[in-house]
Amino acid sequence: MKHIALPALLALAACTAAAPPPETASPPETATPAPAATRILSQDAAHRLRNNSGMTLQWITWDRRGDVEVTVDANGVWHLSGSQSAQDGPGRVTVDGVVTEIGVDYFLLDGRVAITDTPDAGRRCAADKVWRFGVTQGRQYWRLREFEWCDDLTDYVDIYF
Repeated sequence: MKHIALPALLALAACTAAAPPPETASPPETATPAPAATRILSQDAAHRLRNNSGMTLQWITWDRRGDVEVTVDANGVWHLSGSQSAQDGPGRVTVDGVVTEIGVDYFLLDGRVAITDTPDAGRRCAADKVWRFGVTQGRQYWRLREFEWCDDLTDYVDIYF
């Protein structure tokens, strides 16, 4: 009987519900870290960006610039936001994001560039990524260095100084 009782008890124990695992505290929610301060490699270029004179997209017009605002927060992070809209239609370009680096002839923008309804109604282009704007050939503006990023049309997004 002893030989039968032990296997029967083991079989019976295997059929019982296991005790629930002890409760563990979930890890505390962490806030998204703030972006690092903008890396400034050229004070002159930083001054030009902060005091820019607007932006254009060639499909809208080069004759009337849209506004670009550059702000610096308490942590030294530069934010850039700008747009240009067509006077006679729905066309619009916007840029918005964090300037991560400013060099002698370029700056990097981690954010969104969007173009809508220009040059054709219904066109929708928007992307969130790190964008490079650069000065070439002694021009008085930074030009977005990706020209055919959406739909094989060449877009000239320029921010003037």
